[in-house]
Amino acid sequence: MEMRKDFLWGGATAANQYEGGYQEGGRGLSVNDVEMGARHGVQREIHDSIHPDAYYPSHVAVDFYHHYKEDIALFAEMGFKCFRFSISWSRIFPNGDEETPNAEGLKFYDDVLSELEKYGIEPVITINHYEMPLGLVKKYGAWRNRRLIDFFVRYCEAIFTHYKGRVHYWLTFNEINALMLSARPWHQAGIIYEDREDRNQVMINAAHYQLVASAKAVVLGHEIDPSNQIGCMLLYPLCYAATCRPGDQILAMKKLNKTYYFGDVHCRGYYTNTCTSIQKALGAVPFMEPGDEEILRKGTVDFVAFSYYFSAIEGENTETTEGNLVSGGKNPYLPATDWGWQIDAVGLRTSLNYLYDRYQKPLFIVENGMGAIDTLEPDGSIQDDYRIDYLKNHILAMMDAIEIDDVDVIGYTPWGCIDLVSAGTGEMRKRYGFIYVDKDDEGKGTLERKKKKSFDWYKNVIASNGNCLKGV
Repeated sequence: MEMRKDFLWGGATAANQYEGGYQEGGRGLSVNDVEMGARHGVQREIHDSIHPDAYYPSHVAVDFYHHYKEDIALFAEMGFKCFRFSISWSRIFPNGDEETPNAEGLKFYDDVLSELEKYGIEPVITINHYEMPLGLVKKYGAWRNRRLIDFFVRYCEAIFTHYKGRVHYWLTFNEINALMLSARPWHQAGIIYEDREDRNQVMINAAHYQLVASAKAVVLGHEIDPSNQIGCMLLYPLCYAATCRPGDQILAMKKLNKTYYFGDVHCRGYYTNTCTSIQKALGAVPFMEPGDEEILRKGTVDFVAFSYYFSAIEGENTETTEGNLVSGGKNPYLPATDWGWQIDAVGLRTSLNYLYDRYQKPLFIVENGMGAIDTLEPDGSIQDDYRIDYLKNHILAMMDAIEIDDVDVIGYTPWGCIDLVSAGTGEMRKRYGFIYVDKDDEGKGTLERKKKKSFDWYKNVIASNGNCLKGV
C-alpha cells in the first residue's frame, strides 16, 4: 500500500483549550470554564461557579475566537489539507437543554468554515471534546443521566443540518475511553463521584449513554447527509507487558481491553466478550432500555480516530510514569519528555496494526505530539529540533504501517498545531505547536503568533506527502 494522494495532513485543537471568547456570542458556561489552571505550584481546582479572584485558562485560551483568520492563514501557509477542531457545545446550546440553537454560535463556526473553504482546508470536527454545558451538570448530573442522550442528539441534529455539505468528517466523543482509564471523569463526562454512590455503576452507565448517543448521532448524520463520514475517537495508550512473566501479559491485556471496550461497541455494534468480562470485573452492567441494542448495531462508525503520544508497561512492581490522563509503568528502553511521557515512535506503528487488525476500518491519527518548554532565542526564533525529531520518527513509523503493513490510514493531525492550554494541567508552558503564542501560565502575554523552526519543516513534509523524510 502507498500513501494516499488525498492523505489528510493537518493539525488538531479543541475549543476549551484554544477558542476563548467564553462570554461572547451568547455562549453559556462549560465544565472547563469553572476549572482553574495550575500555577505557582497550585493544583487545578473545579468550582461550581466563576470566582473573581481565580484564573481560568479556557476563558481566553489563546483566543482563536478573535484570531481565527490569522491562524487559518498560517495553517494554509503550512499546506494543511485538513484542520481538526471542536465545536463548543455551550456556544450552540448555552445551557444544553434549549429547544433551539443559538444563532450567534452557529454563525461563528460558519465564519470559521468560510475561512477554511477559502484555502481549501477540509474541516474535521469533534462534536464533544472534553466540554459540555455546565447547565447539564447542575440540572441533570451530567452523563449520570440518560436524558443527556436526547440533548446530545438535538445538538448533533442542529450542527449536522446547519453545516450540511460543508463538513464531511465528524468525531462524536473525544477520547471516550478516558472515562474508564482516567481518575478524572470530570473532563470526559462532567462527573465528580459522590461519596456514597457506586462509582463503577455510574461509570458503566455514563459510558453506555455516550455509546448510545454516539450511535444515534451516526445514524442521524448519515440520514441528514449520506456523504458524512462519522468516526469514534479513542485514547490509545499502548501497553507492553513488563516481562515475559505470564501474569504481566494478562495485566497488559487488561489495560488495553479498557480501550477496546469502547472501540468494540463503536465498530462492532454490541458489547463483546471483552466488554462483558470488564463488566463482571467491575460488578456493574449498563442500564439498558428497549431499542438500545438495535441502535448500537445500526450506529457503527465509518472510521476509527485515535490519539497516540506514548507507550507504557504493565507488570508487578514497575515504576510509574506519566501520560495523557493515564499513567503506566516506566519502560527502561525509552526516553521521556519533560512531563514524563515516554517517547516510542515504533509504538505508533504497533498501535496502528493492533487497531486495524481488530476493526478493519480506516484509521485516522488525530492527536500525536510532544509537549515541551520552548525558548525564544535573542533573534526571536524558536529552535524546536526536539519536536521535529519526535514528529519525524512518528511519521516514519506511520508510513511503515501504511507501506509495509498495509494499514489503511487516512490522515494525520498532530496535536496542538498551534500552542494552546494543556488539558491535563492548564499550563501554557507545555507547548506542542508549530506556532508559538505569546502567553504564559498566568494568562499574561500579547497573544502574538510566531513561527517555530518546525513550521517550515512540517510544510515540507506535507508538500512531499512525507517523502522528504525518506530522502525521496
